[in-house]
Amino acid sequence: MVNASDSQPVMNMRMKNQVAELIVDLGGGSISGFQLIENGLNPLQWDSAGEGFVPDEERNQRPRSMGHFLCLDRWGSVSDAEKANGMPCHGEATTVMWDVLQQPVSKNGVVEARLSANLPLADLSVERKILMYDNSAVVSVVESIANNNPIGRIYNIVQHPTIGGLFLDEDTIVDANGTRGFMQDRPMPNPEVPEVRWPEAIKLDGTKVDVRNLRDDQEPGVVSYIVDDEYGWITASSPNSGLLMGYIWLSSDYPWMNLWRNLREGKPYARGLEFGTSGLHRPGRDLVAKGRIFDRALYRYIDVSETQSFTYAMFLVEIPKDFEGVDSVSYKDGKLTVVEAGSNNRSFERSAANLF
Repeated sequence: MVNASDSQPVMNMRMKNQVAELIVDLGGGSISGFQLIENGLNPLQWDSAGEGFVPDEERNQRPRSMGHFLCLDRWGSVSDAEKANGMPCHGEATTVMWDVLQQPVSKNGVVEARLSANLPLADLSVERKILMYDNSAVVSVVESIANNNPIGRIYNIVQHPTIGGLFLDEDTIVDANGTRGFMQDRPMPNPEVPEVRWPEAIKLDGTKVDVRNLRDDQEPGVVSYIVDDEYGWITASSPNSGLLMGYIWLSSDYPWMNLWRNLREGKPYARGLEFGTSGLHRPGRDLVAKGRIFDRALYRYIDVSETQSFTYAMFLVEIPKDFEGVDSVSYKDGKLTVVEAGSNNRSFERSAANLF
């Protein structure tokens, strides 16, 4: 259903089953909430209005990025000329109103909803299908991008889940199956030097950082890694909250993962668990000039009247207080399995038939 009030004209669409609830903010299309009904904690507690991008008096009056938002038709900064013409950082998807094509409907054990948005400057459109599996905190999202331009063009699509609030503290652990990586604060033309391996990063002074945790130093701010396995995955575990949130996707759709780290007053404030078609946070001219890093493309090409589709899944798992992090996430025979790292080596299964 769609909820609205006189004081908050930007509406939400809510999807719910027996165990979980998902909220989409139609002003920008962000997934602003995903929580277990019994636990009640939403890991996606981040709002760009709190970053000063939107004046407080307008925070409920205009579209903006929140929680898990979509970067389309780009990831990162724009050229000066593009900025002068009104193109925002990360593209237009969070600056437009999204339409509900199909209200959430339960059928054959799945709650399904469909939304869409048009990006006027990019002249792309996106249709999003959301599937929430019966009695399971697993949600599948398929986004189809259509090129409405009279010519073909390059573009990028990057998912930008952002965790914060009570879910994020010094003990929250981020795990993933990234491999080769580099720091975004290194200069062109070779930002991939020096190369690192997950979960390592290197500060400008040469100090090594383990990006699984965020405690007292946010440098480097963004580190990007490639995925070598069939599926890419990333999880955030909050033992103090008894909750894990994670994502899994086909690496052929999204070959890159990008980790954003942000502190306020020395405390963890936000973490971006990003994954997408690019690992270089720069304007299009730089992407074309560089082409590839670690033999992975930095952009996609879409032809006239072409539609390209991308799929990912998100999930929630209750975890014990002594949880040590995640060793692996796998999907096989209709089951999503999370295996704990460390000595406990416990596994947690969730049903999700036909996820990909």
